[in-house]
Amino acid sequence: MSLDKSACDIIQQGEIISCNLTPLGSNYTFTVQVQLGDQTSLGIYKPRDGESPLWDFPSGTLYKREYAAYLLSQHLGWDFIPYTTIRDGPYGTGTVQLFVDHDPKENYYTLTEASADQLKTIACFDLVANSTDRKPNHLLLDEAGKLWSIDHGLTFHSDTKIRTVIWDFCGERIPKHLLKRLSALYTEFEAPEGLLREIQETIHPDEMDALRRRVRWVLSEGVYPGLPGRNRRGR
Repeated sequence: MSLDKSACDIIQQGEIISCNLTPLGSNYTFTVQVQLGDQTSLGIYKPRDGESPLWDFPSGTLYKREYAAYLLSQHLGWDFIPYTTIRDGPYGTGTVQLFVDHDPKENYYTLTEASADQLKTIACFDLVANSTDRKPNHLLLDEAGKLWSIDHGLTFHSDTKIRTVIWDFCGERIPKHLLKRLSALYTEFEAPEGLLREIQETIHPDEMDALRRRVRWVLSEGVYPGLPGRNRRGR
């Protein structure tokens, strides 16, 4: 899948001409067809008003977290979250994300060593973004072998509560190029600009402070955490 500018423009500016509810998930999620001029693209639309209340996340904020996760991945230069925007749709404001063409039978458990480097980046991101709902089918492999990450509504909580299926790299050093980028990010918190400033305007100030603390934690540890006695891939 190629994230060319025209596809992003369609998702952001186009007219939603069809909207079909998907059967999976606890929140209302729709597959939409978006048209701009004579071009169309498929997207995933998650309206704010379709979010199920949660005891530990403020109501009506999951769509903002989806967007903030995309912004953070782009700011870091880690291009594994499909283009995501906040816009109006048939059921009100929400996120629309570019659909990734993939084989639905492929997921985290079917990945091979060829995807290891990509998976390390996503695992590092999950630590920083505080991903609390990383499931096997949240990882999509496109026809070119690129790994994509979806469903980031449960991120950026101010309390660290990372929940993930990715235990492949327990105790391993986080790659230097990832730590180098996080070190630069930590400095950028002093005067947020660009996408980082937009993240700051999207999530709660306490959550922004917690994001900074998690970056410092990952930098100080420098390794992927794990659970005692946990085997790689949980097998």
